[in-house]
Amino acid sequence: MLAYTYKGKGELRTEEKPVPRLKGPRDAVVKVTLASVCTSDVHIKHGAVPRAVKGVTVGHEMVGVVTEVGSGVHDVAVGDRVCVNVETFCGECWFCRRGYVNNCTDENGGWALGCRIDGGLAEYVRVPFADTGLTRIPEGVGDEKALLAGDVLATGYWAVKVSGQEAGDTVLVIGAGPVGLCAAACAKIKSPCRIIVCEELEERRAFAKAFIPEAECVSPADMAKITRSLPRGGADRVLECGGTEQSFEAAWKYARPNASVVIAANYERPQVLPLPDMYGKNLTFITGGVDGCDCAEILRLIAEEGLDVSPLFTHTFPLREVERAFALFESRSDGVMKVAVKP
Repeated sequence: MLAYTYKGKGELRTEEKPVPRLKGPRDAVVKVTLASVCTSDVHIKHGAVPRAVKGVTVGHEMVGVVTEVGSGVHDVAVGDRVCVNVETFCGECWFCRRGYVNNCTDENGGWALGCRIDGGLAEYVRVPFADTGLTRIPEGVGDEKALLAGDVLATGYWAVKVSGQEAGDTVLVIGAGPVGLCAAACAKIKSPCRIIVCEELEERRAFAKAFIPEAECVSPADMAKITRSLPRGGADRVLECGGTEQSFEAAWKYARPNASVVIAANYERPQVLPLPDMYGKNLTFITGGVDGCDCAEILRLIAEEGLDVSPLFTHTFPLREVERAFALFESRSDGVMKVAVKP
């Protein structure tokens, strides 16, 4: 089968690999029907994910059909259409029992797919802990609508959840990339007073406004004035999805005193937390690592409540052209937001 493989810093390559087989009783094998490229895959290419294993098939955003299950799998069966969770988790360790599945202590726990074990930019993928790592897709929900529920939409949902957002809050989302727009879409469900999306690129601000018309889509240059106009001197909840030094600084700067600041972005360099400048704001910072254990609820919201982030897919490629798909996504050219890859 074709598989897009990490060869070392700066190099990914399409290779032929054997179709994966079960390795344990809790495994399943899934025939991938649609996948996507994530910014985390770009970080792997850049050498910014030290735990990524050379030779691993990348990709952790995929849906498909179960073709094989181990004897210990009870919640999915051969023939089921499933969404694959970005994280594999045992469901039994101290962290898993408390919902902190990103920190599952099993050797295959946490973010393993496409990082430490073969992922889904391929024709097939083996998923450990299939009962927790696979979620059946509801009837009537297509592949594009379901595809992001296991990772980037799960990240946006997690960011809103851990922020403690309440009805009537002002929510500031920094970065109008895929994670930021998924976070904004999930924040909208919680009945905020205002959603402000801060994005440097005019093209992405326009995309964000079309995607969420209720949002105020502004440039970083506007934020100081907007913050002064807010009744409590800043946003109640800040969701940092930009992943740059400037967006990290904006996250604490434009939060009101005693706000929550969720760092949902991934950075390629260390960031500085200037505590003297922040003194007296009494902010609560929450960082992650999405705990991706809400896939069933996200799919329910898609099926029953109209949550739909499929407009983020601006381009589609066949798997044999995955290198083109990756290059386009990495370059952020041609108005790309997300690329779908179809085996």
